[in-house]
Amino acid sequence: MPLTRRKRRILVAAVTAVAAALAVALTLALTVTTYDHTSPRAARDKATGTVRGAVDCRRAKCVALSFDGGPSPTTPRLLDILRQDHLHATFFVQGRGHIAKYPGILRRMAAEGHEIGNHTWTHPRLTEISAADARRELTRTQDAIERITGTRPVLMRPPQGRTDRKVAKVCRELGLAQVLWSVTAKDYETTDSALITRRVLDQTRRDGIILLHDLHKGTVPAVPGIIKALEARGYTIVTVSQLLAPAEPEPGMVYRP
Repeated sequence: MPLTRRKRRILVAAVTAVAAALAVALTLALTVTTYDHTSPRAARDKATGTVRGAVDCRRAKCVALSFDGGPSPTTPRLLDILRQDHLHATFFVQGRGHIAKYPGILRRMAAEGHEIGNHTWTHPRLTEISAADARRELTRTQDAIERITGTRPVLMRPPQGRTDRKVAKVCRELGLAQVLWSVTAKDYETTDSALITRRVLDQTRRDGIILLHDLHKGTVPAVPGIIKALEARGYTIVTVSQLLAPAEPEPGMVYRP
């Protein structure tokens, strides 16, 4: 039976609506799946070769210790604590007011074997600025770290963990892997070292990445207790790159435990 004009109009409208809905769904899917990400354990499982350094986190019960936002006047005390306990951490350092103000502390971090990552120059949400501005934020920090320490970072941490396809592309171009976290004490909102310690211990699991800030008043005093409790629970404290080994950090990739 031939379609009437009215039925043809209804059919065309229905097809158009379905096509529009599919286009929206596809756009949403592309927006959500904007960048590759993996866990440290998955990265290790896919890697080949030998482990760098003395710790093999495929066998040991590892957790990575990382600090954001420094260097600051409280960082030397933290470095003293880590040296006393023969430990190394990953420091995601910030440019303005930190690297620029305390180059000697940054130099000490590198000299004592700590891993240094990029935490941008002015701490913007990278998802809310242009690709060119994001590139400048990261490049300026890369250049400053290399000028002071002689080494160019291969890891970065996006401020507030905000990342997307644009940020991933910039990081890929700059040779930077993105590192998020599984443990946060929210030490920026409290000076209570006991609370910071409790929050870290409550959240820590094998292959986790702990996020702390070495510039906040309650954090550094909490670190000795955190270290002691983690080691009592059988954890081996490592840097992010040790946690990933033997996998090499992949530029642009987001590592989230």
